[in-house]
Amino acid sequence: MRTFFFFVRKEWMHIWRDKRTLLILFGMPVAQMLIFGFALTNEVKNSRVAILDPSKDQYSLQLTQRIAASKYFDLRDNLEKPADIERAFKKGEIRVAIIFPENFMQQLLHSRTATVQIIADASDPNIATTVTNYANAIIHDYQQDLLDNPSYPYSIQTNVRMLYNPQLKGAFNFVPGVMSMILLLVCTMMTSVSIVKEKELGTMEVLLASPSRPGMVITAKALPYLFLSIINICTILLLSVYVLELPIRGSLLLLMAESILFIITALSLGLLISIITDSQRTAMFISLVGMFLPTLMLSGFMFPIENMPRALQIISNIVAAKWYFIIVKSVMLKGLGLSAVWKETLILCGMTAFLLLLAVKKFKIRL
Repeated sequence: MRTFFFFVRKEWMHIWRDKRTLLILFGMPVAQMLIFGFALTNEVKNSRVAILDPSKDQYSLQLTQRIAASKYFDLRDNLEKPADIERAFKKGEIRVAIIFPENFMQQLLHSRTATVQIIADASDPNIATTVTNYANAIIHDYQQDLLDNPSYPYSIQTNVRMLYNPQLKGAFNFVPGVMSMILLLVCTMMTSVSIVKEKELGTMEVLLASPSRPGMVITAKALPYLFLSIINICTILLLSVYVLELPIRGSLLLLMAESILFIITALSLGLLISIITDSQRTAMFISLVGMFLPTLMLSGFMFPIENMPRALQIISNIVAAKWYFIIVKSVMLKGLGLSAVWKETLILCGMTAFLLLLAVKKFKIRL
């Protein structure tokens, strides 16, 4: 029994001295509870909303105040003309727009009925349905308050319009999200084992003995995977159009160029992982587990980012899949051009340059 306790003590000391094990044991559960607790929710809060109110009378202002006070909406703008609505949707500034008719109060007083139009961005059909239901509920509650007074038998009707996806097909949100997740995970995993495999097989000495510079070695490692990934993206787009019946409304050339940029970003990340790790198992673990959860949780594919705490919203900015997801939805579903996605494109370019420079710097010319 004394020997048994000796081995228990020895193992305890090993665990206590291994900071990485302690981090996995105590840090990972806390991080997962916080991330999953804040991100995994069916509730849609803080949805960006714009109001077009040409009447600006007592009733429309009261209803606008109720919408702005709701935790489900974040009032971003009061629009001046109908053309501003489409512009705001294309820029991704809002998820829903609420349009009051002219002389809203007069229509209620004289005709006893008025119609409020609700326009939602249905590129994500689940969120579009949810936010329109929230808006309808607020309008219905306001109407009920008016009906409580017998002298005001008013009726407020709502006219709902879904932009970009009027049939509310799930593929319109599913395909861009899966594209970003597949390309990031596959490209990162493929390249994450490329250099570390050379270390394990003992062939890295041959590469280091050659007159090639580190940048050339890294580029040579990534280039074959780049061509294979381009074939992947072509296959995904063909399946999306001809099997899932998802139209490409924007420029196919721009979509391919942005996809190649994202592929290079993912390959750069995989190369960096391969350089800083010492075994294929570690590289695969980092690229699979380390990339899968952030891509799934913080890219905006599964869960709205605006629902999350401010800290997680800031962290989501370093997830490359988030920016590619925005680009694909803008180009593929909304038919927008480079002028609408230039910021996201520059961010991906910056990430790629940073990862490549860091990979070259971390590349060791001596074993």
